[in-house]
Amino acid sequence: MAAKTGTYTLISSSTLNTTTATVTFSSIPSTYTDLFLVVNPLSTNNRDVILRFNSDTGSNYSITFVSGYGSGSPAFSSGRTTNQGFMYADYYAPSNTTQSIRQINIMDYANTTTYKTALMRSSNPAAYPAGGAEALVGLWRSTAAINTVAVSLASDSFLTGSVFKLYGIEAAK
Repeated sequence: MAAKTGTYTLISSSTLNTTTATVTFSSIPSTYTDLFLVVNPLSTNNRDVILRFNSDTGSNYSITFVSGYGSGSPAFSSGRTTNQGFMYADYYAPSNTTQSIRQINIMDYANTTTYKTALMRSSNPAAYPAGGAEALVGLWRSTAAINTVAVSLASDSFLTGSVFKLYGIEAAK
């Protein structure tokens, strides 16, 4: 008998049909080992995607990031933010209405003995034709199991057509 590999199961999906400030995934079952969130946001202004877990708005989030955008501005940067009331899923999001994907892995989300870690990747080839990408690692300093994920923009609302998908990842057996 061959070993089973981990699989992705769609928990919830949403394509917006109206402008929306926050998209919330709630009542997330604790039956998976990890979560995988895909965000294709549209907005007219700031497109920095931010996350909050379990409605926590306290200063419990940190990120470390690295980004490079070819000859664009900024060409390369890295940094860290701590004690934030949210977690960035990208850091240098351009302002335009072209969709660009954010992929967010939330590891060990149901474990109640460790802080929660997320790995985020994003790119926007329409805004940075020379190429560009970001990688971030985020930390939520809480041992609570994640049962709600809220996705917002730092200073804008998501436009009609924005797409959000949340998957559960089953453990390999």
